Amino acid sequence: MFRILTVAREFGSGGGAIAQRIADILEWSLLDKALIEKIARTAQVDPEAVLQCDERVDSWVHRASRRGLWHGAFDGVAAVTETDVFDAETVAGLARQVVREAGDTGKCVIVGRGAQCVLQDRADALHVFIYAPWADRVARVRSRTGAAKDAAELIRQMDQERAGYIRTYFSSDWKNPHLYQMMISSQMGDENVAQLIVDAIQR
Repeated sequence: MFRILTVAREFGSGGGAIAQRIADILEWSLLDKALIEKIARTAQVDPEAVLQCDERVDSWVHRASRRGLWHGAFDGVAAVTETDVFDAETVAGLARQVVREAGDTGKCVIVGRGAQCVLQDRADALHVFIYAPWADRVARVRSRTGAAKDAAELIRQMDQERAGYIRTYFSSDWKNPHLYQMMISSQMGDENVAQLIVDAIQR
């Protein structure tokens, strides 16, 4: 029986809203914004600082500098520990910790953050990828951000960041079907998709 649902999603597919609907139906906890808050409390930083690093990958220059700091590679710089540096890599590590803890507790819907990889070996976890036609995604993003924003460019950027996150921290392809039991289009409607996933969990 499934006790955990992970939801990976294309940007603008409505995956977050669908995850919220599923959590409401099942009366499970939702880890999306709540995950950000948990990381912020653990790291004792403002949630906004976590958001700036969430599901992102640091630049290669930053990563190289970080490795140098750990080993005291720069003259006059003492080696520091991983927790002394708050960046995307730190947030990714804390996210893995929160996801594992949520998986142990169960009855939760976890959105993004590589949860489908972190919990890949758990038999009680259902992994779902939500996608949508390009035009639907553009329309959904425009409705949220306003016509002044370049919705298409934002979608491409966010998808690239999410794919890079999974590639960097889990050495996996974000859209690899073997990571998921279900890959489903929100074109069928958020309510219908939510119900299909709920049915899969309950059966």
